[in-house]
Amino acid sequence: MIFRANSKGLFHAGEQVFSCAIGRGGLAAAADKREGDGVSPIGVWPMRRLLYRPDRGPAPVTALPVRAITPQDGWCDDPAHPDYNRLVQLPFSASHEILWREDGLYDLVVVLGHNDDPPIAPLGSAIFLHLAKPDYAPTEGCIALSRADLEAVLAQAQPGDALAIEA
Repeated sequence: MIFRANSKGLFHAGEQVFSCAIGRGGLAAAADKREGDGVSPIGVWPMRRLLYRPDRGPAPVTALPVRAITPQDGWCDDPAHPDYNRLVQLPFSASHEILWREDGLYDLVVVLGHNDDPPIAPLGSAIFLHLAKPDYAPTEGCIALSRADLEAVLAQAQPGDALAIEA
């Protein structure tokens, strides 16, 4: 299945339509994406796996590969580092995101296959499908859904499914 998110903040999962947050910089062609620009990259991105925070609830029902995160998990966003756009263990000397967040946005994170096979610096890292803020405030480039809506998507998701980010 191809799930779809668009610039109007709508996420299509089969016949269901949900509100979603997109990047603070709007949408741009993947070739124009740059690290830190806040843009959600237009394209079709495989849903690689689900990361979840186990102290905030069990893993949701999904056929995607699932991995519990720990306080030592991070994601490298340093274009000059060999682990750029990869899961890393903390402490980590290069620039990175901490996955174990206090705000809950990464309690459920679907890793999208944007710029990962292989990663090319500086075309963007850490493009995820994750939990939205209550007001659906813009993200740093990810797509974000409410917890209930993301769990509904995960229940439908199968290995090989993808998210299309469309203008």
